[in-house]
Amino acid sequence: MAADTSTGTGPAYPAMPDPWTLRYEGFEPAEEGLREVLCAVGNGYLVTRGAAPEAVADGVHYPGTYLAGCYDRAASTVAGRVVTNEDLVNCPNWLPLTFRPAGGPWFTGPPAEQSVELDLRRGVLTRHALVVDSAGRRTRLVQRRLASQARPHLVALESTFTPENWSGPLEIRSALDGAVANTGVARYRGLTDRHLEPAGHGTDENGVLWLEATAAGSPLRIALAARTSIRGCDERLRSADNPGEGRVAQILTVDGERGRPVTVEKTVAVHTSHDPAIETPLHASRLLAARAPGFDRLLAEHALRWTELWHRCRIEADFGGAGPLHLNLFHVLQTYSEHSVDLDVGVPARGLHGEAYRGHVFWDELFVLQLLNLRFPELARAVLRYRHRRLDAARQAAHESGLRGAMYPWQSASDGREESQLLHLNPLSGRWLPDHSHLQRHVGSAVAYNIWQYYQATGDMDFLAGPGAEMLLEIARFWSSAAGYHPARDRWSIRGVLGPDEYHDAYPWAEGPGLDDNAYTNVLASWVLTRALDTLRLLPGYRHDELVERLRLDAGELDRWREVSRRLYVPFHDGVLSQFDGYERLTELDWAAYRGRYTDLRRLDRILEAEGDTVNRYRVSKQADALMLWYLFSAREVRDLLRQLGYPARHELQRRTTAYYLRRTVHGSTLSSVVHAWVLTRSDRRASWRYFRDALVADLRDGQGGTTAEGIHLGAMAGAVDLLQRCYTGLEIREDALWLDPHLPSALGCLTLELRYRGHWGVLLAVDHGAVTVSLRDGPQDPVRIRLRGTTTSVAPGETRVLPL
Repeated sequence: MAADTSTGTGPAYPAMPDPWTLRYEGFEPAEEGLREVLCAVGNGYLVTRGAAPEAVADGVHYPGTYLAGCYDRAASTVAGRVVTNEDLVNCPNWLPLTFRPAGGPWFTGPPAEQSVELDLRRGVLTRHALVVDSAGRRTRLVQRRLASQARPHLVALESTFTPENWSGPLEIRSALDGAVANTGVARYRGLTDRHLEPAGHGTDENGVLWLEATAAGSPLRIALAARTSIRGCDERLRSADNPGEGRVAQILTVDGERGRPVTVEKTVAVHTSHDPAIETPLHASRLLAARAPGFDRLLAEHALRWTELWHRCRIEADFGGAGPLHLNLFHVLQTYSEHSVDLDVGVPARGLHGEAYRGHVFWDELFVLQLLNLRFPELARAVLRYRHRRLDAARQAAHESGLRGAMYPWQSASDGREESQLLHLNPLSGRWLPDHSHLQRHVGSAVAYNIWQYYQATGDMDFLAGPGAEMLLEIARFWSSAAGYHPARDRWSIRGVLGPDEYHDAYPWAEGPGLDDNAYTNVLASWVLTRALDTLRLLPGYRHDELVERLRLDAGELDRWREVSRRLYVPFHDGVLSQFDGYERLTELDWAAYRGRYTDLRRLDRILEAEGDTVNRYRVSKQADALMLWYLFSAREVRDLLRQLGYPARHELQRRTTAYYLRRTVHGSTLSSVVHAWVLTRSDRRASWRYFRDALVADLRDGQGGTTAEGIHLGAMAGAVDLLQRCYTGLEIREDALWLDPHLPSALGCLTLELRYRGHWGVLLAVDHGAVTVSLRDGPQDPVRIRLRGTTTSVAPGETRVLPL
């Protein structure tokens, strides 16, 4: 059985010779969706895809703007059943702008020539195009757009038109389009897609367009106001246009002169009913649009904020992947930013770039927050506050399942209820199938892990003693409640769950869904119970007493936590960690036969179902499952966790388990390459580096075969960056110290990072194959303890230490 080290292929991706510029030449209809996602601009409040301003949703283009936390709930009929889904709403399109020589046709694209450049350093999308109309009139077009990082409610488009071989009246049409729908994901197109209803539109006395829409199934209200102005010539005429229901437009007429550029600025303000400190969304948007500065000033302010962001994200690595590295960071930073903090929003798995997964929040923050903890801890804290605000919903979900504590949902959106779909479509068979993904209870452990890691990185006792401890204790209570005693084994079991693999959702010999004793789930549950007990010991005395009283924790319950944390069952077979109890009873897949019949096995579950079979019968994995333990914990920590549970884990367990599952994994998730790169670091650095490079360009090359057009894979983007930040440096944050154990691949000569840690702004780490250099900026903070391969040293503010390897 040969190891599968390929994560798939996609279209050829741009080489990015300038590591700060993503550039596309020409127009390729088949790649337009991918390009629109990768060229999206945003600021944490909203993200706008890189669709052309003249484009409409037509199967090639898909204009989309998504506002953080703006969901709508709607019912649909699927396979004879009524199902309800909550979707991230495709908001009114602010972009529409086109032109024509008077009397000619409106430009609707594509242009005769085109290049598109995304300036990652400044967050600006620039388009150069040549437009030739049916009369042969040639017009050069240059457009720049931004979503302001300085003023998050403002987006702006600057368009410069230069007639090349003609003179005469030039007409520009600027519009706002509220007649939008959620149609960006083909497999959702049988579902209800109209989430917005028009609530009014018009033009005020200053020529500012405005449009308001309300959500059909929620109290959400969205208002846009657009100011369009001319530079470079006098405006001859401005008139209203009637583009249809739910839209508002105006036509500006100027004198076009051969060789003379005419610049049009469109500045749009966006507000919603979720925003604090406003009278109404419409009033706020009209006021801001009227007062907003011009494009050049907006750009200067915006570029300054991006300079600050890049300074805080300093990563220097001497390999040829700086461009994809910057691209991944760019999309992380514009999905969740300082402007997200007060919005009560989580980290959507597909960013704010499209409609895949309906914009829901999964466990991907497990990968994102490890990056943010050491760069923007205030953002990590905001994500955890999102989870805390939904703690009561998690308690209610546990109660409805006959359990105690807090059971966090696999998919979350606006209010914290379980948003996982009940049915999913297999496009290969055309059948709607039961969906049991809500049984991935391990998402609660991810929340607990993030809480603990945030505390380790920041020392934020105020947070730990407040919302952090409350969540940790309630998640621990859930795991204790979910565990049942197995007398024959003298062990505790957690039954009826799914692991991260997702392929297996039932035993082939069982009637109902769910698996027993998933190794990852059980070990994490043991870890959560132990950390909850540790947290109680860390709390100040009066806070300890408050929480014990509030949550009605008694000695008997805490004794049960200790018992369960030490006696949970963990299955093994053939000298490796079993993915779940009974895994060894499954059949081996005929890999040679299936690789001979199919060029792409990443959705092996769909292939088998279309053949009338089920993936539940076989020893195959979509992505890392049991191996996730070595992603979250060092090899020593995993051994200690297993030994705490009474299992004599030896050093070779990681190597044997990795080799076993690697041969059976098809990498049907972008996260799979991240985890495998991490796990292989200590045993096969060449293979680790290959997986890292795969993970780094997963979205750039559309490695999952068409899915990136539906939204970025935010966890994989952040996780790939974190491989440089924590994996290859061997960086861990625990026991009030920075632990370092570098294992640089041979292809990586040196690595320099600047981090934040426990109040220190600017912890400089420089790692090469011979030494680690640690420098702290001068300041009043305490020294930082460094643990390096068995030695401990302390670095004071203003000091530099060189530690040989």
